[in-house]
Amino acid sequence: MRLLEIDGNNKLSLTKDLASNIPAYAILSHTWGDDGQEFTFEDLAKGTGELKPGYRKIRFCGDQAARDGLRYFWVDTCCIDKSDAAELQSAINSMFLWYKNAARCYVYLPDVLLSEDDMLQNSPDLSAETAFRSSRWFTRGWTLQELVAPSSVEFFSTGYQRIGDKKSLERLIHEVTGIPVEVFRGYESARYSVEDKLSWVTKRQTKHEEDMVYSLLGIFGVFLPLNYGEGRHNALRRLRDEVERCFPSANICFTERPVWIVPFERNSRFTGRQVQLTEVEEKLLSGKSTRTAIVGLGGVGKTQLALELAYQVRDKYRNCSLGIPGCEEIQADVKRLVKDHLSKESAGQWLLVFDNADDLSMWTSQVGSEPGFERLIDYLPKSKRGCVLFTSRDRKTAVRLAQQNVIQLTEMGEEMAMQLLQKCLIDPDLVENRSTTKTLLRELTYLPLAIVQAAAYINENGIAFADYLLLLADQEEEVIELLSEEFEDHGRYRNVKNPVATTWLISFQQIRHRDPLAADYLSFMCCIDPKDIPQSLLPPGPSRKKEIDAIGTLSAYSFISRRPADQALDLHRLVHLATRNWLRREDLLAQSMENDDHNNRSLWRAYLPHARCVLESKLVDQGWQSRMSLLWKYATCLDKDGRWDEAEAAYIEGLEIEKRELGADHPDTLTSRWEKAEELQLQVIETCKTKLGADHLDTLTNMANLAITFREQGRWEEAEELQLEVMETRKTKLGPDHPDTLTNMNNLALTFGNQGRWEEAEKLALQADGRRRKSCNCK
Repeated sequence: MRLLEIDGNNKLSLTKDLASNIPAYAILSHTWGDDGQEFTFEDLAKGTGELKPGYRKIRFCGDQAARDGLRYFWVDTCCIDKSDAAELQSAINSMFLWYKNAARCYVYLPDVLLSEDDMLQNSPDLSAETAFRSSRWFTRGWTLQELVAPSSVEFFSTGYQRIGDKKSLERLIHEVTGIPVEVFRGYESARYSVEDKLSWVTKRQTKHEEDMVYSLLGIFGVFLPLNYGEGRHNALRRLRDEVERCFPSANICFTERPVWIVPFERNSRFTGRQVQLTEVEEKLLSGKSTRTAIVGLGGVGKTQLALELAYQVRDKYRNCSLGIPGCEEIQADVKRLVKDHLSKESAGQWLLVFDNADDLSMWTSQVGSEPGFERLIDYLPKSKRGCVLFTSRDRKTAVRLAQQNVIQLTEMGEEMAMQLLQKCLIDPDLVENRSTTKTLLRELTYLPLAIVQAAAYINENGIAFADYLLLLADQEEEVIELLSEEFEDHGRYRNVKNPVATTWLISFQQIRHRDPLAADYLSFMCCIDPKDIPQSLLPPGPSRKKEIDAIGTLSAYSFISRRPADQALDLHRLVHLATRNWLRREDLLAQSMENDDHNNRSLWRAYLPHARCVLESKLVDQGWQSRMSLLWKYATCLDKDGRWDEAEAAYIEGLEIEKRELGADHPDTLTSRWEKAEELQLQVIETCKTKLGADHLDTLTNMANLAITFREQGRWEEAEELQLEVMETRKTKLGPDHPDTLTNMNNLALTFGNQGRWEEAEKLALQADGRRRKSCNCK
C-alpha cells in the first residue's frame, strides 16, 4: 500500500509500498470521470497532470486530512500502478480492508451543491436533499464497500463543503440505498445472508460487469483471483463457491429469504409518531430488551404504530423475519414450533408482534388441564437476535409481559391530528378553515380512531366540519348514535368493532370480568361529571387495597388520569359519553352526600358539580324517588353554601316533581314545601343578622316572612313570638304609624284569631286600622 503526502514544496509524493507499520491515513471515495480526466499514478510519477479536473479532489483530500491532523492519505486513481496486473489484483482484494482501516473517509460528491455554511440535515432547501439522493455516487458498484467499511465517513459537496457524516445522515442513506441502518453502525459480515449482500448492489453499476462481483469481495470477506472477461454470472458462481469453502460452518447466514407474515398493507395515512417509533426500535433492536409493549387507550393507534414499525424494520433490516416457517403444518404444535424455531441462532433476526394482548389470564393460565402443560407466556421464544412486541390496552398486562419496557401511547398533538384528518378526507382543503378544524379535533379529543371515523362520515355524506360539529353538539342520544356509526377501515381487523363508541365495550367487559370494583367505579363515574372527581366520592370497596387496585385498573386502561395536585381523577370524555347510554346508576351519589354539615363542607362542595351532572342527564334513570333524594341533598348543600338562588331553583324543582307525582294537596308535598322554605328562610335571616344587623329592615322582612311560614303550618306560638319581635323593632325603627308596622300588627291579629283569641285579635286589628286612618286623614 502506497500513501500520498504533501511535501515541503507543496508537491504530492508517494511513500514506498508499505506492508506493515502503516501510519494513520485518510482515504478518498469518489466517482471516476471520463478517461483522461483523472490524475493517475503515471501523472504523479512524471510530475504532470496538475491541470486535470481530477487533481483538485486529490488536493482537497490532502488538505482535509491535514486539517484533521493526518499527514498521509490515499486515493485509488494515483496510488495503484494499474499497469502491474499483480498489484492491481492485490489492491482490489485488499481495498475493503484499506477503507476499513482508514482513520477518515472523505466522500466527494461533485453533483451536490450546497449554499454557503449549510448542512444537509439542517437545510430547509429540499433541492439539496434531492441532489444528495440522486447523486451518482450511490449508483456505482465500488462505492458500496467505501460506504460500509470505514467507521468514519464524511460527505462533501462540489464546493468541498461538509454535508454531514454517515451517522447523521444514516436514515437518508438508508432510504437511498435500502441498506439496513445497523450496517452503517458497524458492519458484521456474519449477520447477513448472501442474498442480502447481493441485494445491496442490484441497483448499482460498474464499468466492467465482473466488477459487480469483485466489488463484493471485501463485503463477503474472501479473496478471489480476478478474471476479466469471465462475465458476471461466472464471477458470481466463483464467489458463492469461495464463500461456501471459507465458511462451511455457516457463520454467514445462508437462510432462505426472510419470512413476512403481516395481515395488513402499509397504512399510507400513518402520521407522525416518529418519537415513539424510534423509542420502540431502540428498545427492541439495540439489544437492551427482547420484549417491549405499547400500551394506550383503545383507538389511540397502537396497531397502526406496530404495523408501521414492522414495515420500517423490513426496510431497514432486510434479513429480519416477521413470521415463522412451518406454521402451515396442521398437525404441528404451532406454539412449540414457534418457540423452538425462533430460539435457534440459525433463525436469524426476527420480530414477533402480538397485537391486542389485553387478556392477562390468556397468558398466565395453564394451557391444558393435564400436568406438564405450560402457560402461553412460557412459549415465547428467547433469542439474542429476536424481539417480541406486544400491544395492549391494559398497562398491567403489558408490565407482566414486558416488565419495565413499556411505552405509553397517548392521543395526538393538534398538528399531527390535523395532518391525519387531512390524509383521510376526500377534500383535504376542508382543513383550510383552521378555527373550525381545531374545534372539531378538540371535540374528538385528538383520538386517531375518532378522527378517522369522523372523516369517513364526512366523506360519505359530503358535509362540512361545521355540520359534524352540530351533530356532536346534539342530545347525548344522538351523539352516541353518531359515534356508533360503522365505517370501513382496511387497516383494522374484520372481527373488531370500528366505531369509537363501541371499541371500549371490549375493555369494559374485560374490566368487569377481572376487577368488579373497577367496573363499579367506571359505572359510577360515567354518571357524574368526568372532570375533577374526588376519590372520596367513589363507593367504598372491601379494603383500601381493593380500592387502589380498582383505580389502578382504570388507569391501566387509560380510562382515567390522576391530577398531580390532589389526586382527583379525570375520566376520558369520549369514554364517559360512550358508556352513559347503558349505565343506569345514581343512588350511590345520593348516599355520598348524606353529611352536609359545615365541617364536611370541603367534601360535599366537590360533589356538587357531579350531582348537577346526574340531575341534568337524560340518560340516567328518571325514577322520581331516587332523583328527589339526590335533589333535596343537592339543594340543601347549595343552601348551606350560601348559593340561595341555585338552592331556591332546586327546591322549586323538587316541589314541582312532588306535585306532579303525588298531587299538590298530598301531605308529603305540603310538608316538603314548608320544610324547605323554613330552612332557606332561617339561613337568610342568620346571614342578614350577621351582615346587616338584627334590626335592619331586610332582616325584619325575612323574619316576618318566616312567621307567615310558621302560621301556615299551624305553628301559632312560634309565629306569634316572631311577629311580636318584628313589630316591636319596627315601632322603634320606623315608628308606630309606619305602613310596615301596621301590616305586622294585622298579621299578628290574624295569628291571635287562628288560636281563638278573638278579643286580642279584634283589639289589635282596630288599633292598626285607627292608626292607618289617622295617617291618611280618613274618617
